[in-house]
Parts: sequence; structure tokens; C-alpha cells
Amino acid sequence: MWQVLYIASSKEEAEEILFIMEREGFMIEIDDIGSNNYQIKVPASEAEEAYTCLHENF
Repeated sequence: MWQVLYIASSKEEAEEILFIMEREGFMIEIDDIGSNNYQIKVPASEAEEAYTCLHENF
């Protein structure tokens, strides 16, 4: 099961987060939810660690 980690307000922001999180070893899924917004999702089992990593690196 996937959990939403962040909602990016542009494709560029989503791609930057994807790069950071993959570099740190996380599996990431990005969904286009319209209006140039993108959901950044991680496996629920990694959500807490991924959230901490995202806020330390972005």
C-alpha cells in the first residue's frame, strides 16, 4: 500500500524530489493529479523514514 508523502506543485519539483528520494534509496511513485500537481507516494512501511528524509534534504 502506498502513502502520499508530499504534493508537488510542478513537474520540476516532483522530479527533484524523485531524484533526492531515489538517491536515498526509497521507492517512489508519482501520480499526476491535475492542475499541475503531483502526488509523491512511498510504500506505507517507509513513510515515516521517507518523510524525515524529505524534510532534511528538500
